[in-house]
Amino acid sequence: MPTSRSYEDACTIARALDVVGERWALLVVRELLLGPQRFSDVRRALPGASSNLVTDRLRELEGHGVVARRKLPPPAGSTVYELTGWGRELEPVVLALGAWGGRVPLPRSAHLGTTSVLLFLRGAARPRGTACYRVELDARVWTIRTEPGRLTVEPGEPAAPDAAIRTDPPTLNALLETPSDLDAAIGDGRVEIDGDRKAVRRLLRERES
Repeated sequence: MPTSRSYEDACTIARALDVVGERWALLVVRELLLGPQRFSDVRRALPGASSNLVTDRLRELEGHGVVARRKLPPPAGSTVYELTGWGRELEPVVLALGAWGGRVPLPRSAHLGTTSVLLFLRGAARPRGTACYRVELDARVWTIRTEPGRLTVEPGEPAAPDAAIRTDPPTLNALLETPSDLDAAIGDGRVEIDGDRKAVRRLLRERES
């Protein structure tokens, strides 16, 4: 059930937590940082949350003006959720919280999702060249584009990628930590690459140390 609990505290921190302080709310926001998502995408990204709970969080965030819902034009026709302008202002807050949480011990059997890996890549990348990549993670396709000093990520198929990568989030995360393992990952089938393999190596290596 959606909640309307409040701290009844005039402090702006408490008022912010009235909006995004419920369990899973900020993780729903995290999943929308890279662009509009269908309910099924958000639900799959949060395996520890039930469908009803995700529905409640989306409804609450929509009611507060953090999230908006819209229907895509034909032929897609599906409903997606996206951050509003006010909701997008949470991005530096969520990313700063993630940086702060880096010192928290990793839970056993922790789930590593696609959005988390792509946000890490986007934040750490320091590309020197221009390229376009098709990245498929857990059966979802993303477009990654690089230009000197900047990397962008958005959902969907790229028009003319220089290279295509198919893998899973833990493997991509491991390769960002140790790019030299790429050949081994290709050899044992954890990664499939089409196109410019040198461009893929650059993508993995050109990040902030």
